[in-house]
Amino acid sequence: MTDPYWNHNVHHHPAVLAAVPDGCRTALDAGCGDGLLTRKLAARSASVTGVDRSPEMIKLAREQAHVPGNVVYREADYLTDASLPEADYDFVSAVAVVHHAPFEQAVTRLARLTSPGGRLAIVGMASNRTVLDWLISACGVPVSLLYARRHGGKRGPAGMPMEDVHMSWAEIRRALHRLLPGCDVRRTLLWRYVVVWDKPREGGS
Repeated sequence: MTDPYWNHNVHHHPAVLAAVPDGCRTALDAGCGDGLLTRKLAARSASVTGVDRSPEMIKLAREQAHVPGNVVYREADYLTDASLPEADYDFVSAVAVVHHAPFEQAVTRLARLTSPGGRLAIVGMASNRTVLDWLISACGVPVSLLYARRHGGKRGPAGMPMEDVHMSWAEIRRALHRLLPGCDVRRTLLWRYVVVWDKPREGGS
């Protein structure tokens, strides 16, 4: 599908889609916003649930044209909604979501929602604290400008909630390796990190 707009989060959608395991039956997109990623996931999973605590975002998602029949949108907070079954989703994604809540609580909940043998993919942001952090971030400026020009500017759905990031790159990396043992963490030039984690099967096999 052709993206209706481009921004730094949409730029990372291919990394999320590439992480979807073969034969995925159930996928959950936490903090789905207007549902752009959710609709892409529909081609890779038998069923997809998009949840967002913002009623405006869920309304916008449901109003989009050509919503696939295997996609369901729900107004729900992935952190606290007990109706979301834990250990039930073969694939869980969260793009620019975890910094809107206490980090450990958010990552732990996403891991619990992932089924044994399933996969979790998180795209997040961090705060620059060191000289190296600032140098790496500076390298992203021309890259961002190039992509924005190629895609007609950086845009996103109106009303998308914003939140400052307080944890540093090093703090986030340490926390991720502690909370998601064996995860793969990669920093990108467009001021994001991508983490992919395979949840161990029951019994550790």
